[in-house]
Amino acid sequence: MNDFTRSVDLLHRAMDVSTLRYQVTANNLANAEVPNFKRTSVNFESELKRALESEAAAKDAFFMTVSDPRHIQSEVPVDYRSVEPRRVVDYLSTSKANGNNVDAEQEAMEVLKIQLNYRLLSQLQAFQFAQLRTVIQR
Repeated sequence: MNDFTRSVDLLHRAMDVSTLRYQVTANNLANAEVPNFKRTSVNFESELKRALESEAAAKDAFFMTVSDPRHIQSEVPVDYRSVEPRRVVDYLSTSKANGNNVDAEQEAMEVLKIQLNYRLLSQLQAFQFAQLRTVIQR
């Protein structure tokens, strides 16, 4: 896979995660006053980082040849395309007397952060395609 394809794919995945984060945060805001509701967050970047690091480490790694399925397998790098975002529910904290742990002010700030992040990602993707357009025109 070339650098352009990989960059666009990573940007596309990041934009999808931002959309999911926006939906989850909007759901948190909508349920800010519901008794015993627990806020949900999205975890993606840490898993993606681990997959990218395993791919980088695999470039210089030594792999054993396995001729039988019962042999000890060497570590196989994680493909970043297999990483999916995970919804994580915070059951441990309670910030209100009714058992709800959603802070509406914090969630509103999170919405703004997600919107800015999405705008940045879309600008980065536009830049990638502008570079490609420049190369094709020359």
